[in-house]
Amino acid sequence: MLTAFARAFKTPDLRKKLLFTLGIIVLYRIGAHVPVPGVNYANVETCMKQAGGNSGLFALVNMFSGGALLQITIFALGIMPYITASIILQLLTVVIPRLEALKKEGQSGQGKITQYTRYLTVALAVLQGTGLVATARSGALFQSCPVASQIVPNDSIFTTITMVVTMTAGTCLIMWLGELVTDRGIGNGMSILMFISIAAGFPGALWQIKLQGKLADGWIEFFSVIVVGLAMVALVVFVEQAQRRIPVQYAKRMIGRRSYGGTSTYIPLKVNQAGVIPVIFASSLLYIPALIAQFSGSKAAWATWIATNFTKGNHPVYILTYFLLIVFFAFFYVAISFNPEEVADNMKKYGGFIPGIRAGRPTAEYLSYVLNRITWPGSLYLGLIALVPTVALVLFNANQNFPFGGTSILIIVGVGLETVKQIESQLQQRNYEGFLR
Repeated sequence: MLTAFARAFKTPDLRKKLLFTLGIIVLYRIGAHVPVPGVNYANVETCMKQAGGNSGLFALVNMFSGGALLQITIFALGIMPYITASIILQLLTVVIPRLEALKKEGQSGQGKITQYTRYLTVALAVLQGTGLVATARSGALFQSCPVASQIVPNDSIFTTITMVVTMTAGTCLIMWLGELVTDRGIGNGMSILMFISIAAGFPGALWQIKLQGKLADGWIEFFSVIVVGLAMVALVVFVEQAQRRIPVQYAKRMIGRRSYGGTSTYIPLKVNQAGVIPVIFASSLLYIPALIAQFSGSKAAWATWIATNFTKGNHPVYILTYFLLIVFFAFFYVAISFNPEEVADNMKKYGGFIPGIRAGRPTAEYLSYVLNRITWPGSLYLGLIALVPTVALVLFNANQNFPFGGTSILIIVGVGLETVKQIESQLQQRNYEGFLR
């Protein structure tokens, strides 16, 4: 593998792409440490030390921003507005006929959808930036910190507008950097930046486990977590690569003197067809009740019940609800992202059929049956992986951003596999050995 890396850097065009991607990553990490104007950074550091890495309700957004959210930097919102906008547009494509027509137009239609995604990203960044400024000013960003309400000492309208515009511009810059990596670098730019944001929190989270450990000065817990992490990575790689291949045979056709078709191929149906999106959906949905109870300031029975059951990640009600939501959203996302009837119609149009299954409606029913069967283990796998941070919270007294589990490990492994495969394919095109043998 090290030899393959050396050969990759010896190839001029591939070396240029790798160095360009590394340069964008460095710029992104620098921006994640530049404070927003109007923020008292000394108070932010005081509250960060007191919080001890536990970001509470804002754990998901803070993870996607590489820890920039709680530091209130120019990249505080991170890539999250773009992810949310992309998911919303993907869902609306199924509902709105105009977007569905654009999707079928090919590259030109996809360009239009990308443009809509950018507009929606800016709108979401403005909303989230305003919410973050209001949260920081009220002291709710760090509830137990005595100087939390002094993080933004100036409450003038001009300061608020400046902070929101700065964070929105930071999100737009991240979006542009991601597209630059996609066009001129290696891999999908947005995925690479997301990968870097999550990986940036790994060393701190691991060291926090060591500091909180009690066996052999914390080293036993530290190495135990690393061993568990390696096992988790192996499991995620195994399941992410697993797929059910549906054989497809194309009939031979004679057009003039030439024969077309007669080939065999397959439809790859992944066990985890939904990816990490169900975990993001479930996490976001579970934050809503806690945020409502927090900002309402109510002492009613419903607010107390929500604060008791949905604020701490190790509560049985929270765990059960989280697991069931992940399973539900896994089936929901697979249902809207893969249309068996459309696939069956396309196969019939080009003379394709599944051996032993009639073309048309029986093919669609068979594909739907197989998809439902493999989605069950995929959804249960997602639910169990997502609960690893909760188990770590109980066993190691770690924070909810436990590195080897949940959204973080799924994204890290998924993006890592795709990037390595892309580098490997470019090496093989030049007759070099790839990373994976």
